[in-house]
Amino acid sequence: MSQKKRTLILLFTSILLSFLPLFTAVSAFAEEAASENFSIDAKAAFSVDAETGKILYSQDGDTPMGIASVTKIISLYIVLEQVKQGKLSWEDTVPISEYAANLSVAPDLSNVPLHQESTYTVKELFDAGLIQSANAAIVALAEKIAGSEPKFVDLMRKQLEDWGIKDAKVVNSSGLNNEYLGNNIYEGSSSTDENELSAKDVAIVARHLILDFPEVLEVSKTASKMFGENTPSPVEMVNWNWMLPGFINAKEGVDGLKTGTTDFAGACFVGTMIKDGRRIITVVLNVNGHEQNPSVRFDETSKLMDYSYDNWSQKEIGKAGAAIPDLPSVSVKDGKEETVNISLADPVKLWVRKDMDTSQLTITPVLDEKIVTDNEVQAPVTKGDVIGKAELSLAQDTLGYLDASVKHETDIKINSTVEKANFFELAWRSVSGFFSNLF
Repeated sequence: MSQKKRTLILLFTSILLSFLPLFTAVSAFAEEAASENFSIDAKAAFSVDAETGKILYSQDGDTPMGIASVTKIISLYIVLEQVKQGKLSWEDTVPISEYAANLSVAPDLSNVPLHQESTYTVKELFDAGLIQSANAAIVALAEKIAGSEPKFVDLMRKQLEDWGIKDAKVVNSSGLNNEYLGNNIYEGSSSTDENELSAKDVAIVARHLILDFPEVLEVSKTASKMFGENTPSPVEMVNWNWMLPGFINAKEGVDGLKTGTTDFAGACFVGTMIKDGRRIITVVLNVNGHEQNPSVRFDETSKLMDYSYDNWSQKEIGKAGAAIPDLPSVSVKDGKEETVNISLADPVKLWVRKDMDTSQLTITPVLDEKIVTDNEVQAPVTKGDVIGKAELSLAQDTLGYLDASVKHETDIKINSTVEKANFFELAWRSVSGFFSNLF
């Protein structure tokens, strides 16, 4: 998108918002969020707790679709990984190819001008890619790392596979439609192909980026910055994220992350904010009404962020010493008592949406096969002995986690000591059992 068009959009949005109410009824949002009718006005939407990976909302979250410049968070992750591994330095200079130079001045694309005779560092191009969404800057970094953009795409695809993302379509480093790439398109892709990921997969990428390289947020929250001050075309970069402080859709706590817009993908945004020490990541893809209201992707993101914070919290579920409904006791082989009660060692902290019934708790015992055979332990046993794990989950929570293997467990413990029966007790028990079987 061109700077001229961007300026017009900002002006239009300022005028539009001047006619909107000055105050929003927060209670109305909370009421709507709690209802079953809550939805985001986008083709797909997704929300996740950054620390735990708990999915808080999913609206068509598993369907791959266009992501436009949101693609750049994959490319930037690879740059950060290269720096971490010592294969790249922030102060390394990056040669500008004819392809990157020409792309940098293509009309109607988000860019910073790049000159083949000028010098640019990895850090300068990294910042340009994230703050200004500079497409040619990302291409230049891709060529620096892999030798060519198609070879860099191979690195991107491998990284996604390593994260368990199997159904992504990635054909370039920037998120542009291939029509802008000329003869530099990835082999086997068409001249009109674009990158596609699901909203869930975008959240996975963003979570890795933020957790593995939290310093990226120092760049993503930068409102503006000069680029190329010692080149023929210095320019002030202005962040496309209008939810940052000082922008028209500013929201307290927002410090990232990346917008994306093409005709195919529509208006997209992966956002992140922190509130009360808790960070969430949100994704909206192909938001409706962008042409009429350029702020709509941020409006819908704000709505999703409010929903996530207002409706979800972590609570301790299950009590220490609570019985397991399907297995209140186990047999004790050769014990003075033939059974012993068992229970949960501790409560478990679960994510709970405020409309969920916490009494609808599923407790699944997973007994240690080295200790328990056919629900029987060998005497003697001591109060507090751990004989396995109990997995706890809420029946109404069908969203799960980004990592499907996440479990919420606590130990299963023996409630009382059972001594081993003496020889005479065992003999009498054997004789009694023999005669009872006869009759």
